[in-house]
Amino acid sequence: MIKQRTIQKSVQTSGVGLHNGEKVTMTLKPAEVDKGIVFRRVDQKKIYEVKVSPEAIKDTKMCSAIGQDTSRVATVEHLMSALSATGIDNIIIELNGSEVPIMDGSSIPFIYLLQKAKIKEQDAAKKFVLINDVIEVKDKDKWARFEPYDGFKVDFTIDFPHPVFDASTNKVALDFYDESYITEISRARTFGFMQEVEYLRSNGLARGGSLDNAIVLDEYKIINKDGLRYNDEFVRHKILDAVGDLYMLGYSIIGNFKAYKSGHELNNKLLLALLANKKCWRLTTLDIHDPKTSNLATRYTNSKNGILNQEMAGVYQ
Repeated sequence: MIKQRTIQKSVQTSGVGLHNGEKVTMTLKPAEVDKGIVFRRVDQKKIYEVKVSPEAIKDTKMCSAIGQDTSRVATVEHLMSALSATGIDNIIIELNGSEVPIMDGSSIPFIYLLQKAKIKEQDAAKKFVLINDVIEVKDKDKWARFEPYDGFKVDFTIDFPHPVFDASTNKVALDFYDESYITEISRARTFGFMQEVEYLRSNGLARGGSLDNAIVLDEYKIINKDGLRYNDEFVRHKILDAVGDLYMLGYSIIGNFKAYKSGHELNNKLLLALLANKKCWRLTTLDIHDPKTSNLATRYTNSKNGILNQEMAGVYQ
């Protein structure tokens, strides 16, 4: 039986929010079976707590934000992506501010933080959302859809009218039962365009953004001196975001996610559409001794998707 996971011990880190520019301290704490992923604001007189779900997303402008008004938590997607990749089902995330720290703009700092906390199995079956029919959402020329697939595959295509982007680096497809999230995705950073910075900041966004936590492009080129971590880092970061957005379901997905120019808003709309069409999915568990699920359970157990492997040595105990 594939089991649920949490962390062994509490860990803490600090940083600035990408959009509000404020310093925030974040503490990750173990949680009991079936608790889910819970964000907790501890900087207010009345502690506010919200469990992740597609309905919990209240804002998708430039990030995924949960909660509302003075009790919201913004930019949860990079941390959620790391939690998805490491298979964490139950965890409490405490923050003394309104935004998850941006760190270096990728999810690898959160992978390291989880490594420090150490992952442990719990005495309960892990639940998966199994896609059994196609479901799609569209917004003009943008679209995102789920398809049945024996694994967890993400197939993403971007299209930006900028000299840096070309057809050879605009599309990536990865099956995370075969490929490593850590090596292929986790180091990909968020990115933005110089000409948008003033507009974003005048609207209260990107106040904490810098060349230390984002790839920045002027009209013609990348201005970061060290360049890219992957030659197609932009689309790989979109996959990083999508993995985090999709984990707002609170369950790992068995299926193929395909997208063209999708973002936080469309990703969330797809989740809401999925929940509204129950014939397209079902909750399942995986057991290597069950003939109906043994193949998938074996693939998951042998995969690099959040279980023990050389890259995560010391993470999973």
